[in-house]
Order: sequence, then C-alpha cells, then structure tokens
Amino acid sequence: MRLTTARAAWHDSSYVMTRGGLSGLTERAALGVAVQTTARGNTADHAVHAALAGMIQSVIAKLHPQIRVFGEFMYSALQDDAVREAAEDVVFAATMGKAKRMTEAKRERAYYVVKGVMFRYRYMHQGGQSANPDPLAKPELFRAWLFNEYGVRLESTNWARDWEEFIDSCFQSCEELDRRALSPVAAVIYEAKEVA
Repeated sequence: MRLTTARAAWHDSSYVMTRGGLSGLTERAALGVAVQTTARGNTADHAVHAALAGMIQSVIAKLHPQIRVFGEFMYSALQDDAVREAAEDVVFAATMGKAKRMTEAKRERAYYVVKGVMFRYRYMHQGGQSANPDPLAKPELFRAWLFNEYGVRLESTNWARDWEEFIDSCFQSCEELDRRALSPVAAVIYEAKEVA
C-alpha cells in the first residue's frame, strides 16, 4: 500500500492483499506434479499493508455514518448496491435541504437525477486524480442515460429552469461530502509521511 492520495488510500485500505496462494496452481496443473520452487521470496509486504490499512480504516470508522457511506460508495474496493443506495439517500437529503420547493412528481424525478449525478461524479473522480471527463455533461446524454437506466423521462424544454440549478446543487453536495470524507484520511497520510 502506497500512501499517495486520500482516495487511493481509502480504496487500498479495503483491499485485502494476499501472497497469491493460488498463483502456483497454474504451474502445478501444467506439470501435473507439485514442484518446490524458490522463485518468490518471503516478504513482509502484506504485514506492512495491513498496518497501513488499519490506520486508514480506523479513521474511516470514526467518520459520521452518512459521510462514511458516501466515501465507501466512492472509493471502497468492495462495492454493493446497499452502499450505493444509502449514499444516494444521503446526497438526496443534502441536496433537498438546499433546493426550492417542488411538486411531488418532480421530487420523485429528482431522486433519479441524484442517481445520475452520483454516477457522473464517481466516474469523474475515480482513479484518485479527478481527471476523468464528465461522461454525461450534455443534457441530451444525461436524459438518455436516465431513461435507459431507470426509465425516467425528463423533458428537454425548460431544462435550464427545471434542472440545471438542482444538478449544480447535487454536485456541490457531493463535493462537500467528499471533502469531509477525505480530509481525515489525508491528515493520517500527512502524519504517516511526517513520521517516516
């Protein structure tokens, strides 16, 4: 585990490093017999990884549950639908707290807009460098993606009035949650580098 960025450290802390117990099976299968080899040396890499991962996991465990679930959605090596849905609920609540009043029908569509924004945000920030382009930057692409994924149709007329401000607010909510999730991890990385 290399402590380069907070995003990479979060991901790597949930990755279980092993010494590849199955790696020799292909060689054994090809030869048909077990052969003793000394090609791989015994190292303490897995122990170092576990120690560093423990430091990161400790600070992650102390985060507020809503912030932690957003961070798990964004950066964990172990992904599942329950974490994604919980993170979507957190972003939806944060965004609706800042949004203007809306009808019940628009509010239902807004929940799916949050799902789309989170898909975009995650894609843009994966890899630790936040260098990926927005895959659904154009409204036509975003509307088509929502319809293909969830069957939700958003009207193209009055797009700027109906959805642009809400989408910007969703991105701001994601950025705030992201900052709050990563800053304690970054602090641990800074301290570890100072000690080393």
